[in-house]
Amino acid sequence: MYKPLLLLGAAAALLGSSLPASAGRTLDAIKQRGVVNCGVHTGRAGFALPDANGRWSGFDVDYCRALAAAVFGDAEKVKFIPTSTQTRLTALQSGEIDVLARSTTWQLSRDGSLGILWVGVNFFDGGAFLVKKAPGLDSVKKLDGATICITSGSTAEKTTADYFRASKMTFSPVVFENTDATRQAFENGRCQVIGNDYAALSITRVTELKNPDDYAVLPELITKEPLGPVVRRGDDEWFSIARWTLYAMIEAEELGLTKANVDTFRTGSSSPEVKRFLGIGEDLGKHLGLERDWAYKIVKQVGNYGESFEANLGEGSRFKIPRGRMKLWTDGGLVYAPPFR
Repeated sequence: MYKPLLLLGAAAALLGSSLPASAGRTLDAIKQRGVVNCGVHTGRAGFALPDANGRWSGFDVDYCRALAAAVFGDAEKVKFIPTSTQTRLTALQSGEIDVLARSTTWQLSRDGSLGILWVGVNFFDGGAFLVKKAPGLDSVKKLDGATICITSGSTAEKTTADYFRASKMTFSPVVFENTDATRQAFENGRCQVIGNDYAALSITRVTELKNPDDYAVLPELITKEPLGPVVRRGDDEWFSIARWTLYAMIEAEELGLTKANVDTFRTGSSSPEVKRFLGIGEDLGKHLGLERDWAYKIVKQVGNYGESFEANLGEGSRFKIPRGRMKLWTDGGLVYAPPFR
């Protein structure tokens, strides 16, 4: 009697895996509303910043637009909602935003207790320190006894204390409510150092400090800070859409698909992988409750992961942040998409 039951269970599992995904309540609400509500930084160049006309751009902004392209076929159908370090997670938990794309570190205490889920990692960052250049000040190990400005609610509050304790060094923390106040205190001499993620400090140095060449981000990273988009727990369908949108941007780079050439590949490629990804062959969109060409629309309207990184943060930007660990796995980096099949 057990074998038939086992066979029935296996058949049901196989059947279930071939059925189209249900939309999910978050996607239903988004479609009814007509836009994706995306939580972003209040204004950080390179990641999320509005121009004089109110148009947003940046690495995180591109992800938000990719989600809109996947859901609506239109990358412009997104509303950007600025969130602070203190309000970002509350905005997500409360339903004010559908997804948080705001340089937020994936860590156990957040993942396990706040009712939220990271869809993946789009930036492998690390804790670092910004200082005014001085002879011999070339290492974090030279900061013993320093006064360090830190933003309240950031991971730097805990990780800086952990690092100095483990290194048997001391420091005096000065905590501020937001990054602007932290930077101003540093410029005014309230502290000798700013503690934050490497990318944030690199951008602060270039965009917000007078005479940026007078300052440096010390070379050591004291922590792992995997950053990525976040959604609420409890809606697996929306979680899958948000996750595979990120992976679609990565997969597009692996396949060599760009905004400029994707139409050529769509009409002329004989690669089963490319055809499947672009929705010409097998319909992968049905598994997510999306149109079959959802990934094509992401690439056509937003671009691939590498295009977004280079334009906003890398060599095509004023920040010149090295791709480093954000290189594809095929180039020795950590960025990797699961198979699209």
